[in-house]
Amino acid sequence: MWQSTCCLGSCTQTITRSLSIMKLSLFVGCVAVSILAAASEQTFDSILDEDWRNWKSEHEKQYTEGEESYRRMVWEDNMRFIKQHNLEHSMGKHGFTVGMNHFGDLTNKEFNELMNGFRPLDSNNVNVVDEFGGDRNDEEADEDENDDYLEDATVDWREKGYVTQVKNQGNCGSCWAFSATGAIEGQWFAKTKQLIPLSEQQLVDCSSLYGNAGCRGGWMSNAFEYVVNSGGINSATDYRYVAEQNNCSFMINKIAAKIKHYAFVIRRVKYLSRAVARIGPISVAIDASKRSFQFYRQGVYNNQQCSAHLPNHAVLVVGFGKMDNNDYWLIKNSWGTGWGDQGYIKILKSRANICGVLNYAVYPIV
Repeated sequence: MWQSTCCLGSCTQTITRSLSIMKLSLFVGCVAVSILAAASEQTFDSILDEDWRNWKSEHEKQYTEGEESYRRMVWEDNMRFIKQHNLEHSMGKHGFTVGMNHFGDLTNKEFNELMNGFRPLDSNNVNVVDEFGGDRNDEEADEDENDDYLEDATVDWREKGYVTQVKNQGNCGSCWAFSATGAIEGQWFAKTKQLIPLSEQQLVDCSSLYGNAGCRGGWMSNAFEYVVNSGGINSATDYRYVAEQNNCSFMINKIAAKIKHYAFVIRRVKYLSRAVARIGPISVAIDASKRSFQFYRQGVYNNQQCSAHLPNHAVLVVGFGKMDNNDYWLIKNSWGTGWGDQGYIKILKSRANICGVLNYAVYPIV
């Protein structure tokens, strides 16, 4: 029913004009949809049809009819980025390559919202504990200690049995939990010579009172604080990972590892190098937000746009070395073996603090 305060004549004119406008709007809308649909079809590269089908099959991707067009467009855009980056790599512009992986149908914004769950706290005033158990701050650090042997050293704790297989956090921002368990696994092995995959799910479910938020992010030191106070952590076999936060089901009668405390590493290359060389795998946080990180494949990662101050992803430094005259940190990720170099990345090791790797380094003490 039409409601109006106007007189009959002007109301009739208004109704007529309104109907004309409605018809025109519907016509324009239909034309716009048709043009957009046609444009979408034309933007698809037919040469990539088989690659698209193979990629969907490999990663078991299924979409609704409307969604598939959008995801194909995103995937092709990512393919163009990969091709261009690797072309520039062949010309010497980059020291690392990129490649298509299971994140291929995600925009960079979607990727960051889904996969990066490090939630930094202000640790500027946190006392640093050195590897011998004494509280120190930056000014009290031992500047005279000779670390020259680290300059040309290669460290890889995988070769010593400290590192479990690469895991996959799935569609859950629980990177902090995987980083924490990786560090505990290494220290527990150093003490017991038993390499036991530990439960990220327990940390996701049970450590919210210590400042973590399950799949919405957390911090490794909060996870360590929880493990200290809870009495220990279950194995990944006893408390299986499901990539979502549930009620806490910690089994105190099935503790697989314990820690007494945890320590932060002073924010300099020499101290992180010293910690990795002497202690074992160290939890760190980095900026993993760039598309070049999303699709990293091999080589020494060095993106000057990578922030040294805004880390958003927790990982595990398991060693360091040199490649093509570039020093690097060897880092274990938690995105499965289909990402990166079988689940690992080499990040440039320098005073420039590429991607902020030095800012939040922390490790458990057993």
